[in-house]
Amino acid sequence: MPYVAESRRWRVLLLISVAVCAASGLVYELALLTLATSLNGGGVVETSLIVAGYVAALGFGAFCVQPLLRWPAQTFLAVETVLGLAGGTSALLLYIFFANIGQSVTVLVMATAVSGILVGAEVPLLMTLIQQGRTADARAAGEQVATLNAADYFGALVGGLAWPFLLLPALGLVRGTLAAGLLNIAAALFIALVLLRTLMSARTFWIQSAALMCAATALITLLIRSEGIVETARQALYADPVVFSQQSAYQDIVVTQRGTDRRLFLNGGLQYSSRDEHRYTESLVHPAVPENARNALIIGGGDGLAARDLLRYPDLAITQVELDPAVIEVARHQLRADNLGALDDPRVTVLIDDAFTWLRSGGHPSYDTVIIDLPDPDSATLARLYSTEFYGMALRTLNPGGRMVVQASSAYSTPEVFWRVNATVRDAGCEHTIPYHTHVPTFGDWGFVLCANEATLRADAPELRYLDQDVLDAATVFGKDNRPLNLEPSTLEHPRIVDDLRKGYR
Repeated sequence: MPYVAESRRWRVLLLISVAVCAASGLVYELALLTLATSLNGGGVVETSLIVAGYVAALGFGAFCVQPLLRWPAQTFLAVETVLGLAGGTSALLLYIFFANIGQSVTVLVMATAVSGILVGAEVPLLMTLIQQGRTADARAAGEQVATLNAADYFGALVGGLAWPFLLLPALGLVRGTLAAGLLNIAAALFIALVLLRTLMSARTFWIQSAALMCAATALITLLIRSEGIVETARQALYADPVVFSQQSAYQDIVVTQRGTDRRLFLNGGLQYSSRDEHRYTESLVHPAVPENARNALIIGGGDGLAARDLLRYPDLAITQVELDPAVIEVARHQLRADNLGALDDPRVTVLIDDAFTWLRSGGHPSYDTVIIDLPDPDSATLARLYSTEFYGMALRTLNPGGRMVVQASSAYSTPEVFWRVNATVRDAGCEHTIPYHTHVPTFGDWGFVLCANEATLRADAPELRYLDQDVLDAATVFGKDNRPLNLEPSTLEHPRIVDDLRKGYR
């Protein structure tokens, strides 16, 4: 009876440790998926390669570990030592690689394979320990295997929830992954000290324990110094000094400044430069404000620049829908000098919500002006916000005589994207689209699509730094090397606009 009680206690402790290791393993995969979004745009190709590659690597790892099942305790601890180090440092190493060399799908896939192979080796080793060790007798083997799988899957669930709701928002991408690696090592060290000590020789036990302690020390050191390491690597990405950086639940937010030139970057992509953003903002906002407009809807535009310009119309009430609350906070503080505190104006109502879901839910008022100012559609997630379905819902919020405008990427450098947006807005139900473009020195030639009967500025439009009616009239003219393209619309079923962007710049 004492042996049975001890066996049950060991089994419970082992299963808890297994769940912790499984949680850490899934965090490594989720961190790679987050990296794919932050560093490579997170398209369908990258996501599929990481998910499919990870699953395949699990099976390959289980197959490759078979010759080592004769030494399950030693092999398991060795696997956990390498996994904790490799998985825990994966985000840090890949970030440094990206900052100094450039983005690479191949490197992401290789990191996925390493993590998957090591995680895949865990279950066969643990099954062998349960069946051959002193944690269970042979008659309970089937029950133990089922329980082991349950603990493994439950741990994966915990890891899947901990990453977006705890580790990523609280610690960030790099430190969150390092913390998962440290937890992985701690669980393995507990297994070694409490459960596997008697299954190995004293010499092997101390070697394994020392290796785990060294791994834990390395991860703790990196956890303490990671902020400085990441800041050094991040600075290599930007020509100007980084004055603010934050990894939100959705994206990497960076603000740089040299002299009076302040710049906002999301996931490494430049959003605006304070030296010439007025050209972009004025071209986006003012053609979309009809005579006697009383309310406006901004979708995106988290930097607050569109709201700033709309507030120049005294009688205009503004609703802004933005997904990422962190961007709003950055706009209210770090970017306040550029947007003049627009998001704190009592005429502006900021809603933190997914624009697609918010439009789909209905129940909101209609608007005289709708401004869609979103990042370029370099992923399936963003592509749905450039779809016929999305534009159709946005158009349904317009009052009669209202106007809608969409930022549509570069009319010259990415002509397929630009004319695809035009075709999609028309397909969504806009009877008259007016494509136009303007020169923004930081970006080059940049395009917009206006849904309206005419491209005119209001008679009482404020005095602007760049735009007037003559400039707007000229903006609707395209050169012979940039004639309109007859393209099919982008839809939820066929997000063609992502492929357009993947073709790169001409």
